Amino acid sequence: QVQLVESGGGLVQTGGSLRLSCAASGLSFSGANMGWFRQAPGKEREFVAAIRWAGDSTNYADSVKGRFTISRDNAKNTVYLQMNSLKPEDTAVYYCAAGWRAWGYYSSSPDISAFGSWGQGTQVTVSS
Repeated sequence: QVQLVESGGGLVQTGGSLRLSCAASGLSFSGANMGWFRQAPGKEREFVAAIRWAGDSTNYADSVKGRFTISRDNAKNTVYLQMNSLKPEDTAVYYCAAGWRAWGYYSSSPDISAFGSWGQGTQVTVSS
């Protein structure tokens, strides 16, 4: 059974930083492309970042480029999202996801349907 468990969310002031983690189990983590999405109240779930199974390619939404960094440690079955210079508009529930399609599906604004497994999410709140 695939399990993705996010952690690291919380309350932070504008300009602050948080590091999210997603621990994976029950899957071949080193073969999975991983992604982060977020969903704010009343809005659709949106793509944030993705990283190729080998960790050698990444993709970011324009809204987070230069502020967020996705990384992974295949030895620990964990993917991370380092979030710097946080803004109130970053407030959302952040979800970790795993997908097994070819990297091309994830290299430009992937749809949620490209990911087959999801975590329960972790709340990030940025106060102004």
